[in-house]
Amino acid sequence: MSIFGKNNKIMAHTIKTKWEGGMLFNSETVGGEVVLDADAAVGGQGKGVRPKALMLVSLSGCTGMDVASLMKKMRVDVEDFRVEVSGELTEEHPKKYHTVKVDYFFKCDPSEENKKKIEKSVDLSVNRYCGVFEMFRSFADVSHEVHYE
Repeated sequence: MSIFGKNNKIMAHTIKTKWEGGMLFNSETVGGEVVLDADAAVGGQGKGVRPKALMLVSLSGCTGMDVASLMKKMRVDVEDFRVEVSGELTEEHPKKYHTVKVDYFFKCDPSEENKKKIEKSVDLSVNRYCGVFEMFRSFADVSHEVHYE
């Protein structure tokens, strides 16, 4: 299987994570750096994000970018838009997300035409474009809901 996709672009990512002492790590990734750390209760200093929570950030960012792009293409006028993701962890080790909920919040003209386009954008992201959504489906029960404010 080739690591190359369309136009010979590499379809793989490599990150570098360096231990900075204690539970503190610095990861170099596509587009920037991320500082990771644990809570003081488990030996960290709370100076960075938690790895599991970062997975939820990846999900919200992936689907959010899809929806924003699709709404632009469909010419949907939205005043404000946010994605909230919550995940429940298993109680046994290794602790992993078993249930994940993605909530989309839109502030916009509440016309039926707008709602139809917004919901189509979300559906396309959830079921076709967002690779992170698909990854989560392989290990968790994932649901989503659209809200209008």
